[in-house]
Amino acid sequence: MNIIQIINRKKYKENLSQEEINFFVQGLVSGSVKDYQASSLLMAILLNGMSLEETSLLTKAMVDSGGQVDLSSIPGTKVDKHSTGGVGDKVSLALVPLLASCGLKVAKMSGKGLGHTGGTLDKLESIPGLKIELEEKNFIQAVKDYDAAIISQTDNLVPADKILYALRDVSGTIDSIPLIASSIMSKKLASGADTIFLDVKVGRGAFMKDLDSATSLAETMVYIGKSYGKDTQVIISDMNQPLGLAIGNSLELIEAIETLKGQGPKDFESLVLTAGSIILKQAGLEMDQGKGEKLLKEKISDGSALKALKKLILGQGGDPELIDDYKKLPIASAVTEVLCPEDGYIEEIDPLELGLLSADLGAGRKVLGDKIDHGSGFVLRKKVGDFVEKDQPLLSIYHNKDLDKDFVKKVLAAYKFTKEKCPPRTLVYKHIS
Repeated sequence: MNIIQIINRKKYKENLSQEEINFFVQGLVSGSVKDYQASSLLMAILLNGMSLEETSLLTKAMVDSGGQVDLSSIPGTKVDKHSTGGVGDKVSLALVPLLASCGLKVAKMSGKGLGHTGGTLDKLESIPGLKIELEEKNFIQAVKDYDAAIISQTDNLVPADKILYALRDVSGTIDSIPLIASSIMSKKLASGADTIFLDVKVGRGAFMKDLDSATSLAETMVYIGKSYGKDTQVIISDMNQPLGLAIGNSLELIEAIETLKGQGPKDFESLVLTAGSIILKQAGLEMDQGKGEKLLKEKISDGSALKALKKLILGQGGDPELIDDYKKLPIASAVTEVLCPEDGYIEEIDPLELGLLSADLGAGRKVLGDKIDHGSGFVLRKKVGDFVEKDQPLLSIYHNKDLDKDFVKKVLAAYKFTKEKCPPRTLVYKHIS
């Protein structure tokens, strides 16, 4: 067996065996399969696809390429949640402590943002003193003692994915559903949770641009999870406008905290409650989703969710007092208000453009090593469907550097207005289990 034979088999649309996939992944990690050979196979996979079984076998080989987290010493059902990424997506910051307040143990590994999408870890690093890098034993102990923890992926977890992800980025093979699904699911499976919940974003600000491709990705990941005996469920949610009102690290953290105080934006709160009620059902705590949402709302109203967030922050070395004193967070030194140029209803807010512009402010990375400005970003004053009068505030720009003279024009170009009232937007399109 050699890598050229494997490339040729996929080039001619043949299915690869477990032995062939193992040979490829093991060779990738050891270095016997060269980058240019791996890139060739990735392109063949992009063009010719993989069956569900092949994708599951690839995921297994990737999981087996490194260590796996053993959460068995943590009592109860361990749950995990992942989003494919979007603009203003701070769901984990509110959802993880909310689930912990219901009695669940949440051991979550997250990532940093790149390009127009924000990363949960970047938002958490807005918190003074909070550590996102913990040794596995300390991570497990934090979950035992404080009910939840959110950390960066450990170095020995799925090393094949790190190599493949870098190659996909430079070989034009990012948008392959088998490669996306195996990348996400290998990390989730290696992280050791009992159940997996996934939020696949679809729309202008997401990697999945249309509902068909988002559905295909969701169904592939559910198949992989079930083949491992893991209860895996997916929602497909809208990313044709930013989620919530805040875009930017400390700004999104504040919005998550306000949501746990019962004062968050309605679309963001609704998505948190939908996801949370499904996870409660997966964990066997509340099998009726309507009752699950009611329980979650009670945990918000009685302060339990906020208390759980304080415990999470304390467990990772952060200062929980920031929850009642936002001055402890990095906030940009300047705020520029953008006013609406005309009377009308907001028909569109382009999340991709605002995400890229927030990166220009320093809130995101253009390349992996870029330093983050945790205090910069946007706060929207109105959403799609809202009526705005001319010269009313449209959004606020939080910035630490001088704005380019055309920056506000670029922000306004992300908006489209209409004189007609807009139909309500769908937030969650599908639930796949």
